[in-house]
Amino acid sequence: MIDEMKERVFKANLKLPELGLVVLTWGNVSEINRELGVIVIKPSGLDYSQMTSSQMVVTDMEGEPLEGGLKPSSDLKSHVILYQHFEEISAIVHTHSRYAVSWSQSGRDLPVYGTTHADTFYGPVPTTRQLNNDEVDNEYEMNTGKVIVKTFQERQLSPLAIPGILVNGHGPFTWGANPNEAVENSLVLDEICSMAQLTETIMTSDNFLPQYVLDKHYFRKHGKNAYYGQK
Repeated sequence: MIDEMKERVFKANLKLPELGLVVLTWGNVSEINRELGVIVIKPSGLDYSQMTSSQMVVTDMEGEPLEGGLKPSSDLKSHVILYQHFEEISAIVHTHSRYAVSWSQSGRDLPVYGTTHADTFYGPVPTTRQLNNDEVDNEYEMNTGKVIVKTFQERQLSPLAIPGILVNGHGPFTWGANPNEAVENSLVLDEICSMAQLTETIMTSDNFLPQYVLDKHYFRKHGKNAYYGQK
């Protein structure tokens, strides 16, 4: 089963450069199996073109490696914090994709301007506050995870309804029920950031999507009465 996790995580990581969501080694995908008590994640700083599935790093639920070999991604502690607090999710993606990073650097939440956004995110995508100096100097990656969790708690958001966030001055984290879904959510987030940026260059007054249209588009794909796609 762990070998199957490694293969899924490996393939999901390869999708990031294929989809234009990462350059160099700026991204990672992980998956958790709570029954086995393990997390599988991309190794730190390894070129995507040189990776193999066997090199994916296996850790315990606290992020301690269980096998010898390569070091896990430097963002592992962020993933661990999210898994500990968002029990509904099973995979996480972090990238430095161009449009999502641009929006995170603005410090603004991503508004809901259209149905493309509403199909995946049930409301604005939040941007966290900036980490303070002490949070950056001491356990930076762990505190990145904590500020994400704190943002969801303070705003009373569901990680299932809003499957991603923009970390202020840093970039996007997305998640899902499996690695492929988490990668898809990362792609959607980058696309809707791009669309929102273009929208704001031509709009002359606020034109947010009405709540009833948001409801329609989100719930036709999510929940017990969803009817989009094939059964």
